Amino acid sequence: MHYIIMLFGAATTIAGVIIVISPETVFGLIRKHMASMGIHVLAVVMRIVLGATLILCAAESKFPAAIEVIGWITLVAALVLGVMGRTHFKGLMAWALGMPSSSRRIGGLLAALLGGFLVYAVI
Repeated sequence: MHYIIMLFGAATTIAGVIIVISPETVFGLIRKHMASMGIHVLAVVMRIVLGATLILCAAESKFPAAIEVIGWITLVAALVLGVMGRTHFKGLMAWALGMPSSSRRIGGLLAALLGGFLVYAVI
């Protein structure tokens, strides 16, 4: 199961670095698929898988309490995204897409750091 966390962590780090360098690369992709039901379902399912995996593997990580808390936060985020409905999800995506480039880059940096932390915590 550690491989799942490492995969998510690496993907998050890569996406974060891409956002820092060229935010429109990732945000353009989101904009293109924002109306798709698939992106909503993917957002929920990925958070369920990651959250559950983090909770199950927390005890074996370098930072068990932090990994478990991140796991629970991730599951709560999945629940919120799952019950918010399509209209509110699209509104959330529109809000994120409307952020200034500097805010996107800061978010990308935070994502890269989080992804790196997840990988480090389970190696």
